[in-house]
Amino acid sequence: MTTAMRWRVVVLQVGLIGILAFCAGFLFWGNSFIHGQISTELTAQQIYFPAVNSAAITALPSADATAMNVYAGQQLTSGPQAQTYANHFIGIHLQEVAGGQTYSQMSAKAQANPSDQKLAAQVNTLFKGETLRGLLLNAYGWWTIGTYALYAAIGLALAAFAVVVALGLEVYLWIRERSKGVVPVMGTRPQRATA
Repeated sequence: MTTAMRWRVVVLQVGLIGILAFCAGFLFWGNSFIHGQISTELTAQQIYFPAVNSAAITALPSADATAMNVYAGQQLTSGPQAQTYANHFIGIHLQEVAGGQTYSQMSAKAQANPSDQKLAAQVNTLFKGETLRGLLLNAYGWWTIGTYALYAAIGLALAAFAVVVALGLEVYLWIRERSKGVVPVMGTRPQRATA
């Protein structure tokens, strides 16, 4: 490999290391920011899971009770906890409010019958419950994006390390060739001495 070609390879490798390291660093930061922000906001809400095998948990269907018992007694501070609370606790209670009907369905009925106070109370409960559930699921979604950013950051950091190793090998081979005093040009054969 000629010296000019080797310089190009080294410059490209150094540039690639810089790009990969920057992207990995940005994704590590993104993961930390997202998880930190969500944890801070969820902690501020002071939501706690019911205690293990409490009446609030045992009243749930068995699959939902099992999911809730994983975090029983803990404060809700993470995306996976938010998803569990939203789907296995709030979601179950919302199904009981109006026989499984949604806020949208009940709101249409309430508008058709504005004097029905029971219907208005159900609409109010469904609105609040579905809003809280949606906010918790939004936190879970962003938490998941933050987790994937961490995985991508690790992958890019490993790729940057691989290019650093390749660069080190390239520099080693270059130094070895220079120490021999011969820089072979690709595609040429050594000349034989003629008598």
